[in-house]
Amino acid sequence: MTRVLTGIQPSGALHIGNYFGAIKQMTDLQDSSDLFIFIPNYHALTSLKDGQALKNNTLDAAITLLSLGIDPNKATFYVQSDIKEVLELYWILSGYTPMGLLERAHSYKDKVAKGIAANHSLFSYPVLMAADILLYDANVVPVGKDQIQHVEITRDIAIKFNNEHGEIFTLPDFKVDENVATVPGLDGAKMSKSYGNTIDIFNDEKSLKKTVGKIITDSTPLEEPKEFSTCNVYALCKLFLDEAGQKELQQRYKQGGEGYGHFKMYLKELIWDYFKEAREKREYYLNNINEVYDILENGASKARKIAQNKMQIIRDAAGIYR
Repeated sequence: MTRVLTGIQPSGALHIGNYFGAIKQMTDLQDSSDLFIFIPNYHALTSLKDGQALKNNTLDAAITLLSLGIDPNKATFYVQSDIKEVLELYWILSGYTPMGLLERAHSYKDKVAKGIAANHSLFSYPVLMAADILLYDANVVPVGKDQIQHVEITRDIAIKFNNEHGEIFTLPDFKVDENVATVPGLDGAKMSKSYGNTIDIFNDEKSLKKTVGKIITDSTPLEEPKEFSTCNVYALCKLFLDEAGQKELQQRYKQGGEGYGHFKMYLKELIWDYFKEAREKREYYLNNINEVYDILENGASKARKIAQNKMQIIRDAAGIYR
């Protein structure tokens, strides 16, 4: 069975862009692959310096993923920092990573251009990502288009190590799901916390209504037909609708007689209803935090066993004396 590895950073409240862009694909993969899902809290240190916030975000990300359908009986689900071997491998791989390889990384350049302070962890981020992947012999890594280069860097590092020591690392392939459309935010740009245009999954109903009401639309009068194909509200509604539902909503746009306020209210109801079960699960986990810790420890125990066995092979090859 193909081993797939994926993760989502604990950078704050998750939004519907996170869900349709990544989390839904995770839940879909649970039955068809040997799936490893982790919360990369070491990676989050590149941008989040508030220790308590990172602890809170890590636990909240675990609760959110469990609430949205991640099944720890089907996937190996763990927190990155519970597997210390990843940092040892990160350091060993650093010795097989040419500086030029990291200097060409688009993500580093983009983040520095956006004002994020340049530091070693940000610069060497792809090496830690390589350790995450290679430690478990992952065959496939689902990524967005902006992360393809990091998987390619992982392959380059693995090849250099294998050339020195034999076929120790599996060369991973990236997977970009072309069917996952970019989820628009309130302003029509890609939904992102950094743009402040998100719709959080677990907003209370009043806050959800207020947030959806902020979606930017044009000024077409209520009685006139409206163009659904360029409407941010329709683009978000479409995520929750099957083909018949989409056609029905398109007809409502075409016939006129409804304003964007009506369509925003419809979207709010779609979101609220879709995540009903997830809200109930979240409430359960919030009231049973020790169960969440047990789930994470069980997942870490499974991952740790694999990591320790792999690291023994790597240590022997690299010459770590015992």
